[in-house]
Amino acid sequence: MIVGVAATLAVAGCSSKSTDNGSSDTSGTSGSASSTSLSIKPQTLLDSEGKEAPVASVSDAANPAGDGSATCSGSTLAMAGALTGANAALGQNILLGAKLALDEHNKANANCQVELKQFDTEGDPQKATQVAGPITSDTSIIGLLGPAFSGETNATGAQFNQAGLPFLTASATNPSLTEKGWTTFFRGLGNDNSQGSVVAKYLTGTLNAKKVCVVQDDTDYGVGLAKVVTESLGGAADAACSASVKSGQKDFSATVSQIKGENADAIWYSGYYAEAAPFVSQLREGGVTSTFASGDGTNDPEFVKQAGEAAKDAILTCPCVPGPAEWVKKYTDMNKQAPGVYSVEGYDLTTIMLKGIDSGVKDRAGMLNFVKSYNGQGIGKKYQWNDKGELSNALIEIYKVG
Repeated sequence: MIVGVAATLAVAGCSSKSTDNGSSDTSGTSGSASSTSLSIKPQTLLDSEGKEAPVASVSDAANPAGDGSATCSGSTLAMAGALTGANAALGQNILLGAKLALDEHNKANANCQVELKQFDTEGDPQKATQVAGPITSDTSIIGLLGPAFSGETNATGAQFNQAGLPFLTASATNPSLTEKGWTTFFRGLGNDNSQGSVVAKYLTGTLNAKKVCVVQDDTDYGVGLAKVVTESLGGAADAACSASVKSGQKDFSATVSQIKGENADAIWYSGYYAEAAPFVSQLREGGVTSTFASGDGTNDPEFVKQAGEAAKDAILTCPCVPGPAEWVKKYTDMNKQAPGVYSVEGYDLTTIMLKGIDSGVKDRAGMLNFVKSYNGQGIGKKYQWNDKGELSNALIEIYKVG
């Protein structure tokens, strides 16, 4: 079940995520990509109250290389997430961030060579349960980066927790995950409660939207985020154009008609880019000009690549933070592509576990104690967790396609 993955997906970076290819299809229904010079650009960083937050200095960020004097033997970490499938770009972003941290560590520490085993879940909860067994039974694995999606995390978390395996997610944001009683789970970004409430304030405040249509997919992530956004919007959430779609759906004509009749100021889509791209394409083809907004599941260059010009002016949010320019260069030089959404979190969380190994951690119990007490600056944010595994600070980046 261990999958070796070549870093070939054409995803671009959070700092300025762009895409361009030769196809001219913009229908959003055929599955072929669209030619566009559009890119996803960061606009502003907001705190949990929806107010602009200062960008932290990362001069003291943890360095996976350490001082080069670490010694260890047979230490192994694992990564689990969607490495193939419709939303594989999101998992690949995390993996490539982790591989950069590992490369920097192993080059600097000749006497401590750490291995990273990769497990492909395809973003499917059922497939994730199939790889959970091999991960937990491999006692050499003392820390897990992942799972990546909320649904697969929900399906496997109890098993990882029972095995005493610390599992640190770079991207699973459903709030209920930290209410399961798991003691080995740590979330490396803000959850949907923080993102959803900030989104609502941004839509009704900054964008002055009086009527918003909330559309959700059927994943744990999409349903959870839509619930928070709807509740936070209050009277601005128009029940007459709220709608549900399915994973894998490509024909959104009924939903487009429903939304068009309401003349909403904005549309919030809770789901992933595989459905968001054809959805926004069909909205524009149907004459709907309302502002299109979506969260971190859509915030990937694949959304722009697949939606083409229909993605123009879309507002995308993420409880992740772009990396500084010097780090982006290192990532791009190694992976031959720019970082994407969650790449920073993949790098930072892997760095934390590597620091645990360098400190002398040899087993899962030691790694758990190390992560629980960790308090340090990463290249994206500060990492310190409460007793439920939630970060002590949550920041939301607002992006715009243009």
